[in-house]
Amino acid sequence: MDPISQYRQWKQQGEELRSHAKQAMESRFRELLSEAARIAEDYKSDFGAPLKAPPGITAFRYKPAAGKTKKAAKKSGPPAPAPKADPKSAALEKRRAQIQKKIEEAKGAGKPTKNLEDKLYEVEDEIRLSMQAA
Repeated sequence: MDPISQYRQWKQQGEELRSHAKQAMESRFRELLSEAARIAEDYKSDFGAPLKAPPGITAFRYKPAAGKTKKAAKKSGPPAPAPKADPKSAALEKRRAQIQKKIEEAKGAGKPTKNLEDKLYEVEDEIRLSMQAA
């Protein structure tokens, strides 16, 4: 076998190994991120404050599923059906997510959340009513 053929064979084997390594690394990365997200959700639901990433990590942005409250996380049974994608329900879902974020921030800062929880209850009522009307 001449050196050129050997080189081509070596290069092909290297490319295959590189492809397998790339897939394995991507898979492992996704597994670790999923586990980190689950841990962050557990921490937040158990201790009421979000986990903070190490100072060197600034690019990781995880947003929990909208509409998932502490009470809903403890509730068993099938999840409620998602509202239809009309503009009104989309706006209500966005407002609910914003209020929930404010509640979480207020809890983390030790501020009262009664007014925000009342607003959240009103928005959730509007969502329920819009779902019944649809």
